Amino acid sequence: MPVIQISDLDRPELDDYARLTDVALRRKLEPAGGLYLAESTKVISRALAAGHLPRSALIRSSWLQEIEQMLRDHPDVPIFVGEDELIERLTGLHLHRGALASMHRPVLPSPGELLATASRVVILEDIVDHTNVGAIFRAVAGLGADAVFITPRCADPLYRRSVRVSMGTVLQVPWTRLPEWREAAPLLHDHGFTIAALALADDALTLDRFAADPPERIALVLGTEGDGLSHRALAAADVTVTIPMLHGVDSLNVAAASAVALWAIQPRTQ
Repeated sequence: MPVIQISDLDRPELDDYARLTDVALRRKLEPAGGLYLAESTKVISRALAAGHLPRSALIRSSWLQEIEQMLRDHPDVPIFVGEDELIERLTGLHLHRGALASMHRPVLPSPGELLATASRVVILEDIVDHTNVGAIFRAVAGLGADAVFITPRCADPLYRRSVRVSMGTVLQVPWTRLPEWREAAPLLHDHGFTIAALALADDALTLDRFAADPPERIALVLGTEGDGLSHRALAAADVTVTIPMLHGVDSLNVAAASAVALWAIQPRTQ
């Protein structure tokens, strides 16, 4: 495979890695361009294991042997090798994890395809913080939900920070985009799901009561920090569930709440 030592930043092939700290540019480039960035050898390895196709890699020289081994099945993929100072000028960050790879985005499955075989799914409504999105994916992977669905205004799970915080589990957990609630709610009901909104409400069931006799199929809906779930999401829900809190604390961070709720509703073996 071609190993290219970079001494300047004029090569057009390096544009995938330019200005990584500019969130607006990345949001524009990644979904439209069909690319995402995998950061660290662990995340690159998980992306390749998931069948995602690499376009190029950008690394420190000390990682060359490991990356060459990872990309042995992709002999035409170029590996750009550079000194720390040059890589930092290009990306806008210190590459302390040693490696980046530009990856082609996989085609997302249809919602119905994932719902057909699932029993526990998580819906992220308009969560815009990439750190929370990544942390929720990690909870989903560790606690056994089958898939994640994101609403049209939710942050991109394949944004670099989301992938990093998830420890690469974004690349393992099946996920796709969900349409607006007027279409999403009937779709979930047609597949036998009870829509459970995690929210504060006077008539909410406590999580322990809900988990004591859970529905066979549950779609757990999580909302953004601050505003919580929209009126449309709450109207679509079959039940509202809340986590009881102590000492005057009204709620947990959404990622922490997802982990607590997912643990509680895990199917229990008899």
